Amino acid sequence: MNVAVVGGSGYSGLELIRIILLHPKITLTNIYAHTQEYNSILELFPHLSDLLDLPLELISTLTDNKIRELKENVDVVFLATPSGVSLELGAKFLQQGFKVIDLSGDLRLKDPAIYQEWYGRKGADPEMLEQAVYGLSEWYPDKIRTARYIANPGCYATSILLALTPLFHHCLPIKSIVIDAKSGVSGAGRGYSNNTHFSEINNNFKTYKVGIHQHIPEIEQILEDIGGKKTTIQLITHLVPMIRGIFSTIYVEFAEETSYQEINALYRQAYLKQPFIRLRPEGEYPETKQVYGTNYCDIGLFFDQRTKRLILFSVIDNLVKGAAGQAVQNLNLMMGWEQDLGLTFIPLYP
Repeated sequence: MNVAVVGGSGYSGLELIRIILLHPKITLTNIYAHTQEYNSILELFPHLSDLLDLPLELISTLTDNKIRELKENVDVVFLATPSGVSLELGAKFLQQGFKVIDLSGDLRLKDPAIYQEWYGRKGADPEMLEQAVYGLSEWYPDKIRTARYIANPGCYATSILLALTPLFHHCLPIKSIVIDAKSGVSGAGRGYSNNTHFSEINNNFKTYKVGIHQHIPEIEQILEDIGGKKTTIQLITHLVPMIRGIFSTIYVEFAEETSYQEINALYRQAYLKQPFIRLRPEGEYPETKQVYGTNYCDIGLFFDQRTKRLILFSVIDNLVKGAAGQAVQNLNLMMGWEQDLGLTFIPLYP
């Protein structure tokens, strides 16, 4: 099956290219990017020498006619574009009969007013939003299998939701949720900025988007969908001086008494047959290095008997499970293939 990557010059797009080249059932035929500086993918990424040699086409060339021509050879399009770009392009591809997997945040939020509040621009029209399925692979597999448009979850949202959803699926009474999440710098993309400049981030540790991170309403929307009631979270995000990885520490306070044994049983049941969720044994906690370069989400549980709080530890590679890997996992579901096809990478260590 042939696929195209739109946004192939960014980190998520590049990770898609790496995964697609290793996938036994898909072939990459077209790569599109914003930049006019390079004519081929090898000029931009020489490390792909002898592995791939495709022209780097401009996103601006994707006119209606060009998209119709592309449909003769391509079945699925991955949109690894910044938020705002996918709104227009996604609609065009959908109208021409493509299956679309969108890694941006443009169609994750079902309420256009909430999207405008958090993203600062007009949202998609309701008809398109109705067709978009939220691509949290472990929790919406049936919807994903029949979808034509997948809104791939955000990286922080993936790490946090996979840790919290078993509690909401079983409707445990929760009083409050406080999340302290940390990401490597690749989560900010390849664009240059003072915040991610080497001199600013190296030997440094800082918070950002305090109270305004766009993944907050995304997480709350899915927790409400799974748990059946409105939920408010407190999320604080940080940048740490590493390239890849997200480490989410989540503090859950319950409204009623519970126990580690009860909670652990819920998680074991929820993720028993999920190939990319690895639950740590009692007393062991995950590290970002243990999922580096993979589609795994590793989760550890600690129930503090003194404070009666559950503390969850969730780690992912933000570019794989938090972006490109989950996108390919969703493609596997859409096509009726095994979820882990082409995704069984051993973590890079050290």
